[in-house]
Amino acid sequence: MKAAVVTAPGKAPVYGDFETPVPRPGEELISVRASALSHFSKSRAAGSHYSAGSAFPAIAGSDGVGITQDGRRVYFVLPDAPFGALAELCPVRSSQCIELPDALDEITAAAIANPGMSAWAALVERAHLVAGETVLVNGATGTAGRLAVQLAKYLGAGKVIATGRNLEALEEVKKLGADIAIPFLLGSQHPSGAKEYEEALKQVFASGIDIVIDYLWGESAKTIIVAIAKSVEDSTPVRFVHVGEAGSEATIDLPGAALRSSAILLMGSGVKSVRMAVLLQAIKSVFETVHPAGLKIATTVLPLSKVEEVWDKAAGKPRVVFSIG
Repeated sequence: MKAAVVTAPGKAPVYGDFETPVPRPGEELISVRASALSHFSKSRAAGSHYSAGSAFPAIAGSDGVGITQDGRRVYFVLPDAPFGALAELCPVRSSQCIELPDALDEITAAAIANPGMSAWAALVERAHLVAGETVLVNGATGTAGRLAVQLAKYLGAGKVIATGRNLEALEEVKKLGADIAIPFLLGSQHPSGAKEYEEALKQVFASGIDIVIDYLWGESAKTIIVAIAKSVEDSTPVRFVHVGEAGSEATIDLPGAALRSSAILLMGSGVKSVRMAVLLQAIKSVFETVHPAGLKIATTVLPLSKVEEVWDKAAGKPRVVFSIG
């Protein structure tokens, strides 16, 4: 069968032939129809994600949409190595499949599942969002961040604050439901950027902040934590949920005083910090919410044969979805 085959850690997958899988007891054999290119899939294929396997050659792709042998349309996630979603056929445990709503098309389902799950799990399972609360989405211009803004509004947030580096993209996010947009410029080329960002945050936090959904980590996350410590009233809890490192900074130099002088609750959200059954339920909830909430996600559809060509170029917006089969 044709598949996107990774031959070694750090190598881009190549379009080629791979052994046809034989499902084991308890597995479905999926005829794959669509699978999205995501940071999650790329890091697992590279062997750098904490949930990645170590066997090569292997097929790339952590999740996808397809047809079971008895004709059901399903979303599936985390097939066992060496098999992956970017292939004509994929075996996966039945417990890791979700049937698609009739009204949801396969491209949208493949595109929205992973970023939608990250947003839903962070807002609902980890932060326990209550209607009327104020939510800040750090990194709101990315695919997952845009969905987090939309879902926060749909789930009843009283105010949604969007942050990011791109002012033009932040204006687009405001059209998706963000009430306030705060741009920032950080790093060595912007020596005053962190202070300016902190001051802008402190002004907004003066009227309250309940939840932070963080997709960036790094200096932007540190600045938010410091601003919370300096501006939020004594003993007022703020739930800070770390979801991703799209800012490419894996660690931060966080002053202990920022934690001692605030009631901030730091937590993560993702595979292993949230049970698989709960993550699957989050995806199911997102699928059921697409039409009632009018969720929007930009996509580009490509044939699987283009995988090597676009692997290192595209994992953001619009979301690349490979059409298979």
